[in-house]
Amino acid sequence: MKAGCGKDMKVNVVLDMTPEEARKLMGLPDVSVLQEKMVAEMERRVKAAMDTSDPEAMMKAWMPLGGEGFQQFQRYLWDSAARATASPAKKDAPKR
Repeated sequence: MKAGCGKDMKVNVVLDMTPEEARKLMGLPDVSVLQEKMVAEMERRVKAAMDTSDPEAMMKAWMPLGGEGFQQFQRYLWDSAARATASPAKKDAPKR
């Protein structure tokens, strides 16, 4: 068969590997130590807030930016959804 004769060939490759093996294959860094430290710090903060039995302190530990941070995140999601569903004419229109 000649190259470029207009017939496509489809190839599927299945790799059976652990997440660690996949990370190494793709050249990604091992962040498991950092993840363990972050989880331990989060647990420490939540336990400290729970020990005070102060609901406001617990909410600050769980949501550092409080309700404002949640509102900003929610606004970001809505704006992203609006941009993703905007018609092409609106996407190409110059911003004011």
